[in-house]
Amino acid sequence: MAKPIIGVTPDFNAGDRNDMGGREPTYFLRARYLRAIEDAGGIPFILPLLSTAAAWRRMTAHVHGLLVTGSGSDLAPELYGETQRHTFTRMSGQRAAFELGLAGTAYRADLPMLGICGGMQSMNVALGGTLYQDIRAQLRTRIDHLPSGPATRTVHAVRIAPRSLLRRVTGRARIRVNSSHHQAVKTVAPELAPTAVAPDGVIEAIESPNRAFVLGVQWHPEFLHDRDPVHQRLFAALIRAARTAHTARR
Repeated sequence: MAKPIIGVTPDFNAGDRNDMGGREPTYFLRARYLRAIEDAGGIPFILPLLSTAAAWRRMTAHVHGLLVTGSGSDLAPELYGETQRHTFTRMSGQRAAFELGLAGTAYRADLPMLGICGGMQSMNVALGGTLYQDIRAQLRTRIDHLPSGPATRTVHAVRIAPRSLLRRVTGRARIRVNSSHHQAVKTVAPELAPTAVAPDGVIEAIESPNRAFVLGVQWHPEFLHDRDPVHQRLFAALIRAARTAHTARR
């Protein structure tokens, strides 16, 4: 196939956020995600937030890979068995239901999937994992995982597990990453494994040992892909996996 189609999840304002359309329900997505897919040789396709299992199955049958994007808001803790103990903006119910349902459906279909920042967290929760609601409040760390500087700047290193998918993709045991999150994976979902950590032990990548390509990273490679070959490889690997999966389906 020439260029695989990659479904991309958008953010969503249900009509209660001043930063994205105000009272008018609005989809929102940074163009950086789409450019990263295009530059890697794929065709990005922004997905509508449909709400049924049948729609999720149709979506996974008609795209060749999935990119679960980040968000300025967070999953409701009730979705992973907790009550809210810290202050943060909740993700819209529409997006949360869609993203969790679609991620679970994609996993069961063995669809190549890359999750970025909040997208990684959604993948983990969709498959039965939990999250730290606030890193500063719950973990003792000197690393600021939500720095005020631009996301185009790397701020700390991550150590990548040997023999992991992420190690094969990056070709490195250690890379430097940017950071823009105040939550993190706490309990890793049973179907996943942690494969990169920050110096303070915060999990920075998860993946599935039982699928060809299911990978989540806590940083934002879409801000770095146009200047750093290591971060370009994440998107290139998704595209390769999508081509391979499509060929196997035929």
